[in-house]
Amino acid sequence: MGFLPMSRRRSLLLAGDVCAVSAANLVAVLLRFDFNWVELAVRRHRNLELLALDLIITPIVFLSSGLYQGYLRYAGLDDLLRLVRAVTYRTVAIVFAMYALGFWGTSRAVIVISTLLLLVFSGLLRLTPRFQREYFTARRRSSSPRALIIGAGDTAEALIRELRKRPEAEVNPIALLDDDPEKIGVEIHGVPVLGSRKDLAGFIERQEIREVIVAIPNLSSPAMREIFEVCRAAGARLRTVPTRGEIERGVARIGQIRAVELEDLLGRDVVSLDRDIVRDSLKGRRVLVTGAAGSIGREIALQVSACEPEDLVLLDRNENNLFYLEHDLRARYPMARLTFLVSDVVDRRRMETVFRQYRPAVVLHAAAYKHVPLMEQNPVEAIKNNVIATRGLAEVSAEFGTERFIYISTDKAVRPTSVMGATKRLGERLVKSLPRGRTRFMAVRFGNVLGSDGSVVPTFRRQIAAGGPVTVTHPDTTRYFMTIQEAVQLVLTAGAMGEGGETFLLRMGEPVRIVDLARNLIELSGLKPDQDIRIVYTGLRPGEKLHEELQASRESTLPTSNEKIMVLTGVDPLDESGWRHLTSIQGAVYQEAPDEALRLLQLLVPDYTPTGLLAEPRESAPLNIVDITSKKR
Repeated sequence: MGFLPMSRRRSLLLAGDVCAVSAANLVAVLLRFDFNWVELAVRRHRNLELLALDLIITPIVFLSSGLYQGYLRYAGLDDLLRLVRAVTYRTVAIVFAMYALGFWGTSRAVIVISTLLLLVFSGLLRLTPRFQREYFTARRRSSSPRALIIGAGDTAEALIRELRKRPEAEVNPIALLDDDPEKIGVEIHGVPVLGSRKDLAGFIERQEIREVIVAIPNLSSPAMREIFEVCRAAGARLRTVPTRGEIERGVARIGQIRAVELEDLLGRDVVSLDRDIVRDSLKGRRVLVTGAAGSIGREIALQVSACEPEDLVLLDRNENNLFYLEHDLRARYPMARLTFLVSDVVDRRRMETVFRQYRPAVVLHAAAYKHVPLMEQNPVEAIKNNVIATRGLAEVSAEFGTERFIYISTDKAVRPTSVMGATKRLGERLVKSLPRGRTRFMAVRFGNVLGSDGSVVPTFRRQIAAGGPVTVTHPDTTRYFMTIQEAVQLVLTAGAMGEGGETFLLRMGEPVRIVDLARNLIELSGLKPDQDIRIVYTGLRPGEKLHEELQASRESTLPTSNEKIMVLTGVDPLDESGWRHLTSIQGAVYQEAPDEALRLLQLLVPDYTPTGLLAEPRESAPLNIVDITSKKR
């Protein structure tokens, strides 16, 4: 019935309800008079009058209640509640009609019994197609891979319901695990909760589980890594529902499942944010994002667009990536007022023109060179882009009355060993030194961002796709990582709460060994490290450090209202001589005098210690290298 055209399906359902009315009245009369045929014969006229009245009133009430708009294959609780209301209205209408027409001899018990029977008959009529569909789906599902769902909350319920809707059952969920002891023994849509997460390994082995699905959007990354390890050892495929951030951004539904990715193992922790403060700081404002075509800039553009700014100006000199960003944003936010500018932040005159025309209230300065070895070979360009452009943009912001200027820094600015790190450190000092006026200047420092253009992750993925080898600089190299969505959320939050002059530090968690990250990426690709894909150690490249740091020894942190955002103390502003050196370094850059520019950079960043140490390349040995859960040693 569910596949018939709408008009024919409605007609058939209406005919079915007419039959249900007739059957309900007949059975109600027989039950009321205990099958006493003599009594039935005496009262047949009253019973026929009631039947005729019911056959007139019920279809009218059912049609006006919208009972024929639903699709029977998906009939559920809402349809049954609508049916209960319609039958109630029908009964009230019949009672009023009886007294209005003078049907005084009609048995009230017959009306009550027929009401209950009509609910049963019409309810069965509506639920039968769904029961039939789910029965055959369940039979198909029984031959599908046996699956175990971790989590027995609303997400698990939505997931099971979603799986039951699909005509081709891809998995057969046979049980749920949940750490809440109150849930053990209950069932969700017929799937029982049989234990807690600690029973996972044994349950996979005993029940021959082929797939494990994590149905907890806010599961912490350590817990996800623990489940990943158990599934890897047991040979079970691991999938997950989207994160809460993906669901809130509208890029995924709660009932969807997908493969586990590296971001799930490293950055799944829930970030508690005051979204109202971010939205209030951006809604109805003119916002400028520099470096908008880069990975950080793209994510900033997406999240700012959701806050309904008056105008969002997206500036970058990378024409191609800006072109793709425009198509993406206009598709997602067709009503947003967006402006895309192909410009270079180094060109101060152009920046003055942009500010004069658009008058941005908020500037998010993400434009920067960030590839460490490449900037070692091009130090003048690094200084020009990361320092001189930042100074010019900040001064133009103050000149045109920008309210907030947020400078995005990096952990490589801490005791820098590279030109890139030293220029970002100088950028922090520069922002700290600007006078407080209408414009509030602040910096935000954080570590590596998973999947960003400068991250090692895209490189590893390309190497794995090519069959290897995967190149790692050193077996002990560690880095701090954060997902790009979380980093940008925190940057916007810090920018909204800043009063001016702060250097914010994002809490990054524990450092991760790069070799463990590489191994997990290989395993997530369904391959085995050192067997299917070799790992080759290449040695530290110029400017690279073995371990990155989030703060220098002379720096300390103060808490803020957000536990993941801290304020750094100990970032020295530029003094009078520092400003003179800054002007001198600008002259050295434009005179193409790299040696003098680097000398001045070291004067401006005293803890900058250039390195050029290179280790000999070697292949990975069969070492007992722990997984990604290892902490810094």
